[in-house]
Amino acid sequence: MLNLAGNLPGHTLLLMEQSAAQTKSPAWQLEHSYTTLPSAFHQAAHPEAVAAPQLCCFNRPLARALGLPEESLAGAAGAGIFSGNTLPPGARPIAQAYAGHQFGHFTLLGDGRAILLGEQRTPEGELRDIQLKGAGRTPFSRRGDGRAALGPMLREYLISEAMHALGIPTTRSLAVVTTGESVLRDGANPGAILTRVSKSHLRIGTFEYAAAEGDPGDLRALADYTLARHYPELSEAPQPYAALLARFGADLAGLIARWQAVGFIHGVMNTDNMALSGETIDYGPCAFMDAYNPETVFSSIDHHGRYAYRKQAPIAQWNLARLAEALLPLLPGQRAAAIDCANQVIERFPKQYEEAWLGQMRTKLGLFEAKAEDAGLIDRLLACLQEARADYTNSFRLLSTLQIEDHPLAGNPTFAKWHGAWRLRLEAEAKPESTVQAQMDTANPAVIPRNHLVETSLQAASEAGDFGPFHSLLQVLTNPYQAEGVPDTYTKPPEPSERVYQTFCGT
Repeated sequence: MLNLAGNLPGHTLLLMEQSAAQTKSPAWQLEHSYTTLPSAFHQAAHPEAVAAPQLCCFNRPLARALGLPEESLAGAAGAGIFSGNTLPPGARPIAQAYAGHQFGHFTLLGDGRAILLGEQRTPEGELRDIQLKGAGRTPFSRRGDGRAALGPMLREYLISEAMHALGIPTTRSLAVVTTGESVLRDGANPGAILTRVSKSHLRIGTFEYAAAEGDPGDLRALADYTLARHYPELSEAPQPYAALLARFGADLAGLIARWQAVGFIHGVMNTDNMALSGETIDYGPCAFMDAYNPETVFSSIDHHGRYAYRKQAPIAQWNLARLAEALLPLLPGQRAAAIDCANQVIERFPKQYEEAWLGQMRTKLGLFEAKAEDAGLIDRLLACLQEARADYTNSFRLLSTLQIEDHPLAGNPTFAKWHGAWRLRLEAEAKPESTVQAQMDTANPAVIPRNHLVETSLQAASEAGDFGPFHSLLQVLTNPYQAEGVPDTYTKPPEPSERVYQTFCGT
């Protein structure tokens, strides 16, 4: 197995690195473990210079967590680095190769507009990828220009940071730089570059790429690297590759359950957008549901509802099956035994997801114990919300008052009947109301990135150069479970004229 920490025992070297980091001033500490993989997985790719980079978003708390020189990056020097005009010390930029099933169709892909500068070693000794998105053409760009428009880059910054604040595993956003140039996306748009931070950019599609290339040594090297980087405790398992598949399946079930619990709809659950790190990645035509409807689709390119809200768990299982197919040569036994091993993991997924989802929903309802009737109780509430076209986020948040007269559905007979059954369920647990309310308020956000507010803020920035609405919304979203002092603008559902029915990918 590959040891990312070198020849010394992992814990020993990690402690040494942590101790050393504590005595150093903030600085770039870029490493390049990904380039230890065979050359088939990456190619050199240098950012293309832009005309007039300006920093419009900079994530100071994230910079501090990464151990980066916060003050020097907050100005012109940061604009130079985050635009790709200047490389930080130790950078060795590359583009990564991968494949993917896009809306069910297999395609060879790769980073067509993203360039990995390296992996920052944080003060805690962890590795975090530093990637520029929209930094110009790469060997994998095909016919693309390698650039990005401001609106989609701001969307990813906003939504990824909102997801982080909600406690959902996600890639992060360190900066957005405007380029002083235009890109053509249904007309001329201001160009921008996003700096994305992640535990890695390994994807299900990376394994599909290795399997398609057909070199068993490359596939094994990729699996060993993934184990070493994300699941080192599994490296010594009797069947480490089977253990990797099983762990990822369980983690994926938990991630999708968290999406569902807050009404998040990814929009493009292609296999190249499924990260082996267990993080949410690629915020293209994503959106949060307003009125509860399990058939909700926002993505303008999802013409048949493949990635609708209710289909996210089944699609995740489908994607897991594609990973299992790619890993078959490494799974134990002959082909029949390997297929059986893979199928066991795939078939466990629905139960793992259901358990994770029930756990999320029990917490949202202030329940501490698991009971068989809980699934029915939750389903009846959701059916009521759907029938009443009630706002998903606010309906759950307002339940924490525990009083039916405080809820906007108080006059709905179906809801009143459900509310009575729920109160009896709470009384059976005999927890103090303050305890129940506290749990619910930490599980049900008061604010989410409502689509109409997101679109308004992106439009103001892109069309008028006004970043005020964007930064105001971002500030509110950094503390989503805090309702006190939050203006109604950020919590109330959209008026009919404000509703957003489609979101766009940006490529």
